[in-house]
Amino acid sequence: MPFPALDLLRGLFALAGFPAAALGLTGWVTTQAPGDAPVPTATVAAGEFSFQQPGEFLLDGLPVANPERVLRFEHTIDIMRYQVSTADYGRCVADGACQAADAGRQVSPGAPVTGVSYRDAQAYAVWYSGLTGQSWRLPTDAEWAFVAAERFAGDPVLSGDPDNPATAWLKRYREEAEKSRAMDATPKAAGAFGANSRGVFDLAGNVWEWTSTCYVRATLAPDRSIRHSIDNCGVRIAEGRHRTYMSNFIRDGKSGGCASGTPPENLGFRLVRDLGEVPVS
Repeated sequence: MPFPALDLLRGLFALAGFPAAALGLTGWVTTQAPGDAPVPTATVAAGEFSFQQPGEFLLDGLPVANPERVLRFEHTIDIMRYQVSTADYGRCVADGACQAADAGRQVSPGAPVTGVSYRDAQAYAVWYSGLTGQSWRLPTDAEWAFVAAERFAGDPVLSGDPDNPATAWLKRYREEAEKSRAMDATPKAAGAFGANSRGVFDLAGNVWEWTSTCYVRATLAPDRSIRHSIDNCGVRIAEGRHRTYMSNFIRDGKSGGCASGTPPENLGFRLVRDLGEVPVS
């Protein structure tokens, strides 16, 4: 859909001989959104990064540090700059396509929706795709990590004995507990936690974001390659100040699930727009 104001600015700058980058307009894609408002997206270029794999990993029957691997995205990732808002999710509810979010703290309509499960996020993606005529979905955990860049924390980073994650997990738990006490858990207006180096806002704030990736339990060979793994898609990965594993139906991270580290203060989401296959190697 057209975005007249932005198009006009681009045209004026072009006539004046200035590139669109002078207004910071590169990387923005305008799409049809609820209420005919454009949703800004960040277009993250293809690239390579070192990725800490999610899940539980066992060696000789004992838990060990999550192995890392180098991944490369061969195509761009088009992701919402902001989390889906309370107001936008409310329109899906009004259309009968989504269940109302759990009642929680009083927030403004522009604040991110919280109190939603993985299933709720999936329902919104289906509804939003139908509304826009485009293909929208939750990001994979690898896509989220790549987009989050310097704000990606993942599972606890082990220090000392890499084969004894218990000490590191407890240390991370205490650190996250201190952060939680210092941070107001009430969802803030969009943009409150600022943008990362890729121009995506509010990553690792006080709203954890659902991804489409299933929880995996893997057995490692002596060389730390994966010998055998089992996916449990009744549990999905949510990303925020740290990675956590939550049951599909959980709407309040503090109420339980398969959390890692301190429970998430809030559960929300943002979507990626499919531009075709996004292979990784």
